[in-house]
Amino acid sequence: MDRPITTLFMLMSVDGKISTGASDNLDVDKDFPRIAGVKEGLHQYYEIEQTTDLWSLNSGRVQAKIGVNTADMPDKTPVSFVVIDNKHLEEHGIRYFCALSNQFVLVTSNEKHPAFDMEEDNLHIIYRKDLSLKDVLTELKSEYNCERITIQTGGTLNGLFLHEKLIDYIDIVVAPILIGGKDTSTLVDGKSILSESELSKLGVLELQECVVLEDSYLRLRYEIIH
Repeated sequence: MDRPITTLFMLMSVDGKISTGASDNLDVDKDFPRIAGVKEGLHQYYEIEQTTDLWSLNSGRVQAKIGVNTADMPDKTPVSFVVIDNKHLEEHGIRYFCALSNQFVLVTSNEKHPAFDMEEDNLHIIYRKDLSLKDVLTELKSEYNCERITIQTGGTLNGLFLHEKLIDYIDIVVAPILIGGKDTSTLVDGKSILSESELSKLGVLELQECVVLEDSYLRLRYEIIH
């Protein structure tokens, strides 16, 4: 394979929501710890997250939403981070990821992104005027020796990865909560298919493992049948 093996790893509600609402002020990382019946088992998701791949792919919008543009500088980790971003990461957010990451790769189609004016030893930029997720993954493997990567982006990018057949495995932690709301982000959003000819874009799954966790949480692991 000319690209890394990919795993979509997410925390979601029973109805598939990955946010607590349709506003950027609402977020599961901020809100779940305050909800009785959900907060008790939440630690299991973060413990599982610590066992994921040493490469992690994220979106700038999600990272800005959880506060990296104002957060205190973190300790260095062995994980290399890839962030797809055009306008959400500010200079502080970029320095945050450089401090956090083994290697930090920013992917952008914005030629005026503030990252271009910064000098950090572990900062790398993949610039594409027309973004191709497949090309980005191919370059991550060929130029940065990325063999496996965990995807933790928002619903729209998740949808692009799915429809372009770029997801190999799904690893989902299901929290015991219903959220609702047609405008609230789900595990896979983005453009809907409109015809039978597009049914090939759907992701058919084969269950690998179903684990009943504590406090009514579940962990579901699937392989996508391409």
